[in-house]
Amino acid sequence: MAGETALATLIRSMSPHLNDGEYVFCTLPDQRIPAGCEVIGSFREQEGLTVILERQQAEQAGLAFDYVAAWITLNVHSALEAVGLTAAFASALGQAGISCNVIAGYYHDHLFVGRADAERAMQVLRRLAAGAE
Repeated sequence: MAGETALATLIRSMSPHLNDGEYVFCTLPDQRIPAGCEVIGSFREQEGLTVILERQQAEQAGLAFDYVAAWITLNVHSALEAVGLTAAFASALGQAGISCNVIAGYYHDHLFVGRADAERAMQVLRRLAAGAE
């Protein structure tokens, strides 16, 4: 099933969901994932493998991290070729002073915002969706 591409429909239908937990970004220079770690997302970079993990798992594995995030899922099936959705929510969050790291999955966009900003980010996203024409 193909995802949605109409920007107004995407924004109106975002249905942001705040997932439970705290998440961190870690880098693994040797690209070996420690035992017991369930990777939420990853990206291979020149410097090593970046992984997103639950904070507790990273701490138990002794992995370093700087940023503790909340994970928000946009529950609209956005097409990977859709234009403007990321710009719309990133602009709204940016205007509110909230940083956002985005991972596009096949079905949904996943936003990682500072843990302290989670509820405010949800309010911003709900207002954006409510104002879409």
